[in-house]
Amino acid sequence: MEHTYRLVISCPDRVGIVAKVSNFLSTYNGWITEASHHSDTQNNWFFMRHEIKAESIPFGLEQFRTAFAPIAREFDMQWRIADSAQPKKVILMCSKESHCVADLLHRWHSNEMNAEIVAVISNHDDLRRMVEWHDIPYHHVPASKENREEAFAHIDELFERYEADVVVLARYMQILPADLCAKYSGKVINIHHSFLPSFAGARPYHQAYSRGVKLIGATCHYVTQDLDEGPIIEQDVIRINHSDTIADMVRLGKDVEKNVLARGLRSHIEDRVIICENKTVVFD
Repeated sequence: MEHTYRLVISCPDRVGIVAKVSNFLSTYNGWITEASHHSDTQNNWFFMRHEIKAESIPFGLEQFRTAFAPIAREFDMQWRIADSAQPKKVILMCSKESHCVADLLHRWHSNEMNAEIVAVISNHDDLRRMVEWHDIPYHHVPASKENREEAFAHIDELFERYEADVVVLARYMQILPADLCAKYSGKVINIHHSFLPSFAGARPYHQAYSRGVKLIGATCHYVTQDLDEGPIIEQDVIRINHSDTIADMVRLGKDVEKNVLARGLRSHIEDRVIICENKTVVFD
């Protein structure tokens, strides 16, 4: 993988943004390998993502931030710069369903993801052997009504201990407390086994079966304090018909779930997602 810096920007739309950024990069002989732009004309907001050959820039990220800061102030930018050579630290959270965790572990083991899975946290012990086969620490943290506050305080400690850049709820069947959602806003990704906003909440396949839908899907989204209503990163669907049982829908849905989650996580760890209020811009 080529070593690049990823410059991600959102700001009020106006004339001269692209020219100013391009001129800044060319001043330092920055070589742009990928450029993506989007103007939200309804809200007058501009989004940009550039990948730049790291070797073409004569300084590191801290000097880059210092040099770029005046432009960011001039255009009132919300921005970040990331180094592809520093893989993001990922924590997976799961319960008893294995398909999403197994898929992400396989992709990580096969070097398909430029990320470091630093730990797995679960409220059950069922998947320990599978995770530890990959030499990844497995933390069993039971969570119930009686110990909920203590359990999530421990989970928060684990997030901090591993310095997690992103937490993935890979079919983790517990609701995160509001304070954790706020503390890690934009850093917790969930897979919901429904094409949101349809059939939010529990047992979505049963809801879909009762409604007689012809398409079922899955949604990868950021976690917020509002259950299943966070900014959507990725979605997909599969066609079903009247002959499919709930068990059929669950089986078919699992393939969609793991693929949608993997694509959503990849977009996040490659700094391709920009959150804007309760929506996202995702640059392919």
